[in-house]
Formats: sequence, C-alpha cells, structure tokens
Amino acid sequence: MSPAGHRLGAVAGAALSALLCAAPGGAQPTPRVPPDMRAIRAGTYVPFYRLAAQPTVTVRAFLLDARPVTNAAFLDFVRAHAGWQRARTRRLFADGGYLSHWESDLSLGPRAAPDQPVTRVSWFAARAFCRARGRRLPTEAEWEYVARASEVAPDAPRDPATIARIMAWYGRPGGGALASVGAARPDYWGLHDLHGLIWEWVEDFNSALVVTDSRDNTGPGAARFCGAASLGARDTDEYPTFMRYAFRQSLRGSYTVGNLGFRCAADAAPGG
Repeated sequence: MSPAGHRLGAVAGAALSALLCAAPGGAQPTPRVPPDMRAIRAGTYVPFYRLAAQPTVTVRAFLLDARPVTNAAFLDFVRAHAGWQRARTRRLFADGGYLSHWESDLSLGPRAAPDQPVTRVSWFAARAFCRARGRRLPTEAEWEYVARASEVAPDAPRDPATIARIMAWYGRPGGGALASVGAARPDYWGLHDLHGLIWEWVEDFNSALVVTDSRDNTGPGAARFCGAASLGARDTDEYPTFMRYAFRQSLRGSYTVGNLGFRCAADAAPGG
C-alpha cells in the first residue's frame, strides 16, 4: 500500500473509533475526576449504631476533596464573596470566633499559614464555600464510609494501628499550630488528613436532632443519644467513631471551633 493509502487508512480508523465511542452501544469514556478530588466507589457498611430500620448504610459513588480546605483557598473565597468576610458575616451564620485567628478580613497573618487547614469556620460558611465551587459538603454517611479506611484497606475500623493513631490525636492537647494539609500519608482512597489534623463539618451533622424532639426518647433518633447510644453501638471498640458522633451532636451551624474545618464533596457523574 502506498504512503497515501496508509494515511487514509489511519484517518478512517480514527474516525471509526470516534463513532463507536459516541454510539449508544460503544465504549464510554471514563468521567474526569478533578485533580484535587478522589473518586469514591459505591458501597455498603454496617453503621456504628444498631437501628432496626437501617441495619446497613448504602453509599452511592461520589467525589471527595483529597485534602481539607486551606486558609489560602478560603481567603480567595472571601475576596470573591465579600458577604463572608469576617466583619460582614452576620452572627446568625457565624459566631464571634469566625476567622478570629486571621489578621484581618483579607489578611491571614502569622497565626494562619496559607497551607494550613482553614478552621474557625461555621457550617454555613463551609456550605457557601463548597457551593461557590459547584460542590457540597459530604454527608455524614459518606464521611463515615471513607473514615473506615486504613492506608491499605477500605474497611478497617478495628485496625489496631489506625485506632491507635486516631486515639493519640484525640488525646493530644489542642491549641497548638496545625500542620500543613497533605503532610500525612494518604489512606486507601487517596485522601489526606481525614484523621489526625482537624475535625470536619458534614452536611447533616445534626441529623439526629432534626428527626426527633430531644425530649422524646422513643423516636428514631433516640438511639444516638447518651446511654441509648452506648447500648446501641454495634462495636464498643470503635471508640473513635463514638467520639465523632458525640462531637457532631454538640454543634450548631453557627459554631466556629479552632480545630474544626471541612472539605468538599460532589456527586459522581452518571456511570462513574
């Protein structure tokens, strides 16, 4: 075959491949995952609390930021959305501690390094940041699903090394300077700092308080309170999980805490 014939054949082959990929029965391209996020595949796990109506939790595939949001990223956000600057944010949406460690509305200062995780942000502010990026906060089920992973396995809530590492962090006195995000090794999913750096907001952090009046000890949320929670725990060795649930139930949407930050999530593309 002549060189021209070879070129013509190559062009025809490329065109045929494009048509097959575009056709309904052809292979579909893999959806693109943003470089700062990780794809989390769908799965099911047994929740920490035994609820007759929900013996297992099913999580659909989703995307999650590989690292917590940093001071630098949040500074870019408040520059673009002046209503979330410290002096302009209404106390309904963030208490008096909001970004109080920053030097000013638009300056981080010596107590907030650009690559440290942003903290002292309310749930409302965290949601606004994620929405501005076309994302959302992860649900509690999503966060707990990935939190079960060790560095080598997706479901290792009783791994002694993982438990020891988390408990060592929980027992460490607060108030010190936070490390930079991404300094720790990633887990099975490729996520950094899910444990050991900060607590993180989730979308439905107060879901137990929403589903039932706290004075009613017979509703579906009753199993997540105090003594009932201890009795309903399926595995009392999962103390780190118990601590997270307890911490979340102490929060309100306007609260800001020195070691509480967040990362964003997103729905996976259909078929992803």
